[in-house]
Amino acid sequence: MEYSVFQGRSFLAEKDFTKAELVYLIDFAAHLKALKKQGIPHPYLAGKNIALLFEKTSTRTRSAFTVAANDLGAHPEFLGAGDIQLGKKESVKDTAKVLGSMFDGIEYRGFSQSAVETLAQYSTVPVWNGLTDQWHPTQMLADFLTIKEHFGALEGLTLAYVGDGRNNVANSLLVTGAILGVNVHVVTPESLFPEEWVINLAKDYGKDSGSEILITSDIPQGVKGADILYTDVWVSMGEEAETKARVELLLPYQVNQQMVQATENDNVIFLHCLPAFHDQETLFAKKIAEEFGITEMEVSDEVFQAEYAKQFQQAENRMHSIKAVMAATLGNLFIPRV
Repeated sequence: MEYSVFQGRSFLAEKDFTKAELVYLIDFAAHLKALKKQGIPHPYLAGKNIALLFEKTSTRTRSAFTVAANDLGAHPEFLGAGDIQLGKKESVKDTAKVLGSMFDGIEYRGFSQSAVETLAQYSTVPVWNGLTDQWHPTQMLADFLTIKEHFGALEGLTLAYVGDGRNNVANSLLVTGAILGVNVHVVTPESLFPEEWVINLAKDYGKDSGSEILITSDIPQGVKGADILYTDVWVSMGEEAETKARVELLLPYQVNQQMVQATENDNVIFLHCLPAFHDQETLFAKKIAEEFGITEMEVSDEVFQAEYAKQFQQAENRMHSIKAVMAATLGNLFIPRV
């Protein structure tokens, strides 16, 4: 596969890429990871300047893009919520034109999917979606890289996502899993089922890949046979006012040892895109304990600390997969089969 397949393209949503292209990016990320582990330089973006736009705070996404850019020889410039005026004092369209004239690539992490799409439309440089309310594509490459590293392949595996079923991670897991031939079960209360159009999109992809899609509130049915148990925070950024209702609704969906046993799979692994509220070592967790009397939220500490929990390998892989996306879309290089 030559570089021209990716060159100059933005990475806005998984649905914009074919199965072969997503698999290639995952394998290229594994290749770049191996280079880094061996200390082999790979400055494919030497001399490039990268704008990192963050309307939402971040640990992993900011760190991953920064380290990836530096490893590739590029210069990353962070622009936080207080530095940019997207849609406030300057339109997204005008901002895109300005930044596109100065930078070689733009990362955006924020709320609106339409904002990242407008940036890509008017900036004339590759734009990479670090997270929006609708999709989280760079997270998906890291997730499925982690799964492939563990199992050796992707097709035919079953991933059960348990918790808030209508957030960006659930959307992306449904669609990406379906493209890649991974069975995806979303196990969530009926009031938090994914939107119908997302389910239908995943099912359409599943017809070609053989992926089976299941949306259910039945926990035993949803997790039985799962190779991967995946969860996310119950309260996303901007939803703090809904904390009480969300905790009460999702408490039965906590990933704990009982749920792990319910998979009936001795080789199951656990994934979480982080941060996770599994103990009392954060101010937010202590507040939840005071208000609701629970010391663990979406995952028990027992599961989080288990040998089959791969969330920190998954977090590291954010950097390798993001590096693959930036190098492939901006590096103007011939990428060998990896």
